[in-house]
Amino acid sequence: MNKNIKLAVAGAVLALSASANAGIIIPAGDWTLDIGGNVNTFMTNTRATGTATIRGGYAGFVSGPNSTTEKTESNITTGLLPNYLSVSGSTRQNDLDVAFTISINPGSSTTQGGRQNAAGALNQENRQAFLTFGDKSWGSIKLGKDLGIFAGTAILNDMTLLGVGNGAGALAGNTTTIGGIGSGFIYADWKAQAAYTSPNFSGFQFTLAATQGWNQIANDATNSLATTGRSGSAPAFEAQASYAFSGGKIWMSGLVQKVNHNSASVILDDDRAQAADIGANVNFGDFGLTGYAYKGEGIGTTIQFMDGYTNAGKQRKSDGGYVQATYTMPTKTKLGVAYGISNLDRNATEVDTNLVKENERTTVGLYHPLTKHLNTVLEYNEGKSQNQAGGENKARTMSLGAILFF
Repeated sequence: MNKNIKLAVAGAVLALSASANAGIIIPAGDWTLDIGGNVNTFMTNTRATGTATIRGGYAGFVSGPNSTTEKTESNITTGLLPNYLSVSGSTRQNDLDVAFTISINPGSSTTQGGRQNAAGALNQENRQAFLTFGDKSWGSIKLGKDLGIFAGTAILNDMTLLGVGNGAGALAGNTTTIGGIGSGFIYADWKAQAAYTSPNFSGFQFTLAATQGWNQIANDATNSLATTGRSGSAPAFEAQASYAFSGGKIWMSGLVQKVNHNSASVILDDDRAQAADIGANVNFGDFGLTGYAYKGEGIGTTIQFMDGYTNAGKQRKSDGGYVQATYTMPTKTKLGVAYGISNLDRNATEVDTNLVKENERTTVGLYHPLTKHLNTVLEYNEGKSQNQAGGENKARTMSLGAILFF
C-alpha cells in the first residue's frame, strides 16, 4: 500500500493490522507492483444554526445546507479521505532503490442529473504522480506531485481522516469533506516538488523540499488579495525534522515563500509569507495523545495562502492547533475525542468586521474494525465559525459509514 495511505491509517487512530500490510503485490520482471487504496462512504445529517455574515477562510463549511431557509441537510458522501486507487512500483537498479506512485481519487457523491458535482465536472482528483530514487546509506530524492511537507504530518494524525469532520453539508458533492482542516491546522495540499529525505539516524530524519509557489487566494476578493495560478520568481521552500521513538513521534516543519503581486493598485515586491509548526504523538498502552500547534504570517487560514493578505496587500497573521485523545476498548473499538481551532488576525490597517476570526471544531468518534481491512465509523462533529465582530455560525453533524483499506 502507498506510504502516505499507510501513514494515514496508522496516524489517524485506528492503527489496525491492515496499516502494516502492503496492498496487492504483483511481481513483474524487474519490478514489484503494489496496488492499494481505500473506498469509503458516509451517511451524514447536518444541522446548521446562526445567521452571521462571515467571509474568508472557508467559513462556509459550517453553514451546512444549500438553501438559506433549509437548516437541516442529509447526504451520502465521501469523508475526509477521497476514494483512493494507488499504483506503485519499486525495483533495485545500479545500487539505487527506484520507485514510482500514481493515484486517482474519485468521490462517492453525486448530484442531480447524473453529474458528479454541481459544476458538472467529474468529481475526481489526481493527488499523486511522483518518482523516487536513493539508497538507505544516503537518503532518497522525490520528484513529482505528492503531499506537501508543511502541516503534512498534522493531517496524517487527524482522526477525522478516517471519518467526516466538518463540511458534510456545505461540501457535499465534492470529492471530500474538510475534516479538521481549517480548525486546527492548515491544509498541506498536494504539490509538485523536488524533495530530499535523509536516512533514518536512529529515529531522527529530515526532509528538505522546493515546492511549486502559489498565488494568494480569497473567498471574498473585495477584502482579501486574490490572484490565480502559480506564483513568484522562486519556488516555495519547505522542511520537516522528526524524531520517532518507541511509542511516539515528535516533529517540526516550516514553509517560506516569496509573494509577488503587481497590479495598478497593489504592488508586493518580494514580500515573504512564512509558517512553522510543532507536533507530538505518544501512545501508552491503550491510550494515545496528539498535540499540534502552528503559526504563520501571510499564510492565511484553512488553505495555504487563503486570505493571507488584505486587498491592499497588507499581511495577516494566523495561528492554531489541535489536541486529540484516543482509547482502545477491549472490543478493539477506538474512542477518539478532538478539539481544534484556527485563528486569523486582521491587519492593523483594516476594519472588516465580517472577516473570519476563528474556525473551531469538537469531534467525538468511534472507530470499530469489522475485519483487519474494514472499519465502521460513527462520528459527531460540531463546527463553529466566528467573524471579527463576534458573530458566529454553527454546524452539528452526525455521520455513520465505513472505510475499507486494501
